[in-house]
Amino acid sequence: MTHRERIFAILKGEQPDQVPWYGDLDYWANSLMIRGLKPKDFITSNEYIQWHRELGVGFYLQGYFPYRQIYEKCEVKEWKEGHRRFKEIVTPIGSVRECGEYIPTSFSEGPIEHFMKSEEDIPVMKFIYENMRFEPDYEYAVQRKKQVGDQGVVLCYLPKSPFMHLLALEAGVMSVTMAALTTPDEFMDLINTMKKAFDQAARIAVDSPAEVLMIPENLSSEMVGPELFELYMYDYQKEWTGKIRDAGKYSFIHIDGTLSGLLQQEASVGFSVLEALTPYPVGDVKFEDIAAMAGDSKSIIWGGIPGVYFTNCISDTEFERHVKHVLSIMVKEPRYVLGVADQVPPDGLESRVKRIAELVDEYGKY
Repeated sequence: MTHRERIFAILKGEQPDQVPWYGDLDYWANSLMIRGLKPKDFITSNEYIQWHRELGVGFYLQGYFPYRQIYEKCEVKEWKEGHRRFKEIVTPIGSVRECGEYIPTSFSEGPIEHFMKSEEDIPVMKFIYENMRFEPDYEYAVQRKKQVGDQGVVLCYLPKSPFMHLLALEAGVMSVTMAALTTPDEFMDLINTMKKAFDQAARIAVDSPAEVLMIPENLSSEMVGPELFELYMYDYQKEWTGKIRDAGKYSFIHIDGTLSGLLQQEASVGFSVLEALTPYPVGDVKFEDIAAMAGDSKSIIWGGIPGVYFTNCISDTEFERHVKHVLSIMVKEPRYVLGVADQVPPDGLESRVKRIAELVDEYGKY
């Protein structure tokens, strides 16, 4: 069977010839481009899919947001100062500014300053979302569908839930927590305003050429526990997993942090796939315990290999032991996809990625 045939067999509740093996190579590939080891257009090219083929790994990311975000009645200013990137949104009632700093040694950006710094910024944030609209942008999805072929599946993103969008991107955990506790009515009003805007984008994503759709929450249970999940996130996820299912497509959630405080709740939503699950010793749950923690959910469990296992920080012996152990559990029933949890890092070893394909061929038969 091909990588594509295997993943759709699992999604349909059928048993393929062996455990599917899929990896998110985007972070690694971006670092190779920055270092001049791959062409600047590598990730969008046919060669990127061929690279997956040569490595023996199924393709499903890079996904993307298949819509354009348009600000109305606002002035948007963007500029750079050295490694720092600034964005300011000016409205008739005030302005907010964010700053992210690129870190060359990690090939990534970290937040220095968020748009929403306290509950005092809620009126401006609400104005921005009241005057935001979205338009379809399907060109990349159409291109990917032509490129991917039998190597995998085309995935696009919905927006995060409004709460997680604020927590992860526009406010940070401290500002979100304080606003939710000190001005709960105003905070919920902002969440509801954001949802009206995000519902437009989510509908566009569901109607896109994507075959599978992800809510990229990037969850970790030390940041969002059961109470906040039930209060602010469950309804959004439940609504849109239902609409994805009604469209004849499959829903993913990206939950790549600690699991013990939230996996059971997320499994209750009804996602087709719980993706990027990171087990012990990097995560907080042993892989053999994840299925029981998910309860009666029929969600596919996708992940198993922490990103650090692709680097020299982990010995060859431990790498092989871990992959074989995970596969020994996955072959017991066709509800698993072997995946990177969550990305191969910039110092990943190509030999490790190739070796997994060999191990799946040898130990991944049902």
